[in-house]
Amino acid sequence: MDLYAVATGTAHAADLLTAETAAGGFTINLFWVIVSAVNFIVFLALIWLFAFKPLGGMLESRRQRIAQGLRDAETARRDRELAESERLAALNEARREANEIIARAQKVAQEQRDADIAAARADIDRMRQRATADIDAEKQRAIADLRSEVADLALAAAGRVVGEEMTGDRQRRLVDEFLRAKAGPESRN
Repeated sequence: MDLYAVATGTAHAADLLTAETAAGGFTINLFWVIVSAVNFIVFLALIWLFAFKPLGGMLESRRQRIAQGLRDAETARRDRELAESERLAALNEARREANEIIARAQKVAQEQRDADIAAARADIDRMRQRATADIDAEKQRAIADLRSEVADLALAAAGRVVGEEMTGDRQRRLVDEFLRAKAGPESRN
C-alpha cells in the first residue's frame, strides 16, 4: 500500500500544482498521463496474459484441427478416387472374364452340338446300312423260300405229267438246273 500512498500523494501534489498554475487555460498533467499510460499497459498485459494468450492458443489449436481435418478430407478424397478406380478396374475385369466365359461356353456348346449332329448322322448311316443289310438278307431268304416252293410245285407238276415219282437227288438236280436257267437272264438284268 505504500506505493499507492506515494502515488496518491504525488497525484494530490500534482493536482495542487496544476490547480495553482492552471488558473485559466488548458494544461496537461504529465503525471496523470504517465499513470494512465502505465495503467493501460498493465491492463493490456493482464488482458493479453489471461484472455488473449489462452484465446490465441484455442484459436491456434482450432486452426490446427481445421488444417488436419482438411488434410484428412483430401486424403479421404484421394482414397475414395483410388477405390473408385480400383472398383471400375475390377468391374471391367469381371466383365471381360464374363465375356470370355460366355464365349468359351458358346464355343463348347457349338462343338457339342456339332458332335451330337455328327453322332446322329453316324447313327443314321449305321441304321441305314443295317436296314439295307437286313432287307438284303430278308430278300435272299424270301428268294430262297420262293425257289424252294417253286421247286416243290414244279416237281409235283412234273410228277403228274410224267406219271411217276421222282427221287430226291434227281429231283433236286433238275430243279436247280431249271432255276439256274431261269435265274440267269433275270439276274443279268
